[in-house]
Amino acid sequence: MSEPTVFIVDDDLSVRRGITRLVKAAGFKTEPFTSAVDFLESGKYVDPGCIILDVRMPEMTGPELQEKLYSEDFEFHLPIIFLSAHGDVPTTVKAMKMGAVDFLTKPVDVDELKKAIKLSLKKDAVNRISHAELATVQEHLANLTNREMEVMKYVITGILNKQIAAELKISEETVKIHRGRVMRKLGIVSVVELVHICELAGIAPAELPEDKKYLGSI
Repeated sequence: MSEPTVFIVDDDLSVRRGITRLVKAAGFKTEPFTSAVDFLESGKYVDPGCIILDVRMPEMTGPELQEKLYSEDFEFHLPIIFLSAHGDVPTTVKAMKMGAVDFLTKPVDVDELKKAIKLSLKKDAVNRISHAELATVQEHLANLTNREMEVMKYVITGILNKQIAAELKISEETVKIHRGRVMRKLGIVSVVELVHICELAGIAPAELPEDKKYLGSI
């Protein structure tokens, strides 16, 4: 993975240069942009790092860029630190609710900015690991048959093989066979791992009547 970059997006030349120097002096790789449009057109939003983003800019404001980058059109969301002399409460609240790491005011406190950058880069690294893990999981899940997927959803409820067999109206031996295939295809050995994979992929357990829920360990 390439070295993470702190992307500085601000239309004010003096501010952009000042923040760039400050961030570089703190030991971070930087790349400045004169506008949100320029940053968007660069395609750099897929690179590791974070964005230090001004609020008020011509063509496209900082919040508008955030809304664009955090829409369903973009698969990955770079962490954003807003830095502005024009931060009002509604703008700040909306930015934070949408996932901004911080909303700092100009002139910025150097220690606060460094702390926000470190937090943002850590968040980006974790997000990328999770994203890669999810991609691998989805690739493995695609190899499961419909029946194997069905059995898997029952396995993560915590019920026994014989109970799964009763629910699906198949033999317990057939359940064991499908269960084994699921484990092999996913490259795991425990139900704990299976539960984690399903949670990561957003796969919910099969629904069971209250009187059939099994609360013990498998």
